[in-house]
Amino acid sequence: MARVTLSGVQKVYDGGVIAVADFNLDIADKSFVVFVGPSGCGKSTTLRMIAGLESITAGELKIDGRMVNDVPPKDRDIAMVFQNYALYPHMTVFENMAFGLTIRKLPKAEIRRRVEEAASMLEITHLLERLPRALSGGERQRTALGRALVRDPKVFLLDEPLSNLDARLRTTMRKELKELHDRLKTTFIYVTHDQTEAMTMGDMIVVMKDGYIQQAASPQDLYHRPANMFAATFIGAPSMNLFAGTLRLEGEQMFADFGRFALPLPARLREHRRVREYVGRSVVFGVRPTDLDDAPERLEKHPEWVVTLPVEQKELLGAEMNVYLKEGDFKLTAVLENQAKAESGKPLSLCLDLEKLHIFDAETEQSILVV
Repeated sequence: MARVTLSGVQKVYDGGVIAVADFNLDIADKSFVVFVGPSGCGKSTTLRMIAGLESITAGELKIDGRMVNDVPPKDRDIAMVFQNYALYPHMTVFENMAFGLTIRKLPKAEIRRRVEEAASMLEITHLLERLPRALSGGERQRTALGRALVRDPKVFLLDEPLSNLDARLRTTMRKELKELHDRLKTTFIYVTHDQTEAMTMGDMIVVMKDGYIQQAASPQDLYHRPANMFAATFIGAPSMNLFAGTLRLEGEQMFADFGRFALPLPARLREHRRVREYVGRSVVFGVRPTDLDDAPERLEKHPEWVVTLPVEQKELLGAEMNVYLKEGDFKLTAVLENQAKAESGKPLSLCLDLEKLHIFDAETEQSILVV
């Protein structure tokens, strides 16, 4: 078992600087949890508190039901992989991987067995006699993972381990880390600022901002049911379109009014209790760029959801293109097929899929659709 529970955990530095505030999270055994957020949001500080490298100002941290607030890092049965790999330059790969076991005075035969087993799993057996300076970035990363792996810990902690790799190698290592987790069936807690890493690797994603959890959910829920505007815009590339507007009731019909547009809401939203409570009030509408369509059949099926705006710019991205539209202060971004007839300076008609519309409270920035 490797369940990790944080209850009301806080980290306050000298001078009253709050790095982490009232952090509450239950991390299930064998799960892969990702902490994601911008620089300074508290994600690495939280990881270091779990590791025992930072003291906890308030709250409780439990691993397998055991309070570990004051337990030294070496006695927590965790292993941590750092952003800079932290390899000893004068030691071979074998010696780097074996170092922690040597300190613990395990038998040499057991050390060799563990190192060779981990090296085989990570496909670095042929590198065991090399020094770190003779390794590529990916090989150094595997060595750092191997050093954690040989300890057979209850929990793996990974602090932005792929950030020093190039884009192609990051993609490969994401896949390998996920496969490693599936083989080991051990709890992984992973910190990154990269939302792509978070979405592709995590069973649960914890979005943080200014020391607070904004939302903790599965990748699917986080993408389709963001709890607030920050979570909505931080996850997804390009970011979700947000525009201020109001909800208006006219007879049995309800309209989303924004800019010069007035689009009728589908029954799912029109009959939603919380949505009806916001009639006449300021809200913020959200539409993901992938929920805009220029296909003729879509435009014909839902002419009531069509908006026409001039194209400001477009970016070709292989099979897709990002199209940026602007009229006055109103902006919209769409992800379309690369054959879309989008020309700079010319109008483009798009159908907004209002079945997937997000609505946020303009003051609290909380979703009125996610309870």
